[in-house]
Amino acid sequence: MNIQIRRCEITDTKAIHELNARELGYNYSEDKTRDNLAKLLESSRDRIYVAQINGNVVGYVHANDYDLIYASHMKNIMGIAVSNSFQKMGIGKALLTAVEHWAKNTGACGVRLVSGAARTDAHRFYHQCGYTGDKKQINLKKLFINSSQKNSENSDVNFVEIQT
Repeated sequence: MNIQIRRCEITDTKAIHELNARELGYNYSEDKTRDNLAKLLESSRDRIYVAQINGNVVGYVHANDYDLIYASHMKNIMGIAVSNSFQKMGIGKALLTAVEHWAKNTGACGVRLVSGAARTDAHRFYHQCGYTGDKKQINLKKLFINSSQKNSENSDVNFVEIQT
C-alpha cells in the first residue's frame, strides 16, 4: 500500500469534513469547514497535511505555531484524524512525522498536543510515537452569541478603566 503525505488543498474539504464527523464526532457543516480551511491554508502560522491512499484522503493533521511569553516556540497539533478503516497502518505516525519535520525546519523546539481524557487509545498511540506528559487539564470555553459578527468599534482594547 502506497501512502502519500502532502499539503492539504481546498479540494480536500469534503474528505476532512467526513473525517471530522465520522472519526472525531464533530458536527460542523461542510460549508463552514471549507470557509475555515480556506483561511487556514492562507496562514503561514498553520500547516495541514493529508494522508492519501490511491488518491483518497484517509487522514489529516492540522498544526500551528504555539508561542508563549514563558516558553520557547513550539508547534501545536490542533487536530488529527485517520479513517478507522486505515488505522494501525502507520498513517497517524506519518502525519505526526510531517508536523515534526515542519517544526524542526522552522526552529521549533518541539511539538505539543492536547488529547481528550476519554481518548485512551489515542494516548497510547501518542506515547508510542515518543510524546510524553501526564499533565491533567480541564478545557473551558466561553461562547459568544452572534460570534460571527465583529465589532469594528474598539476592536482592540489598549486600556480598560474600572471604577469601584
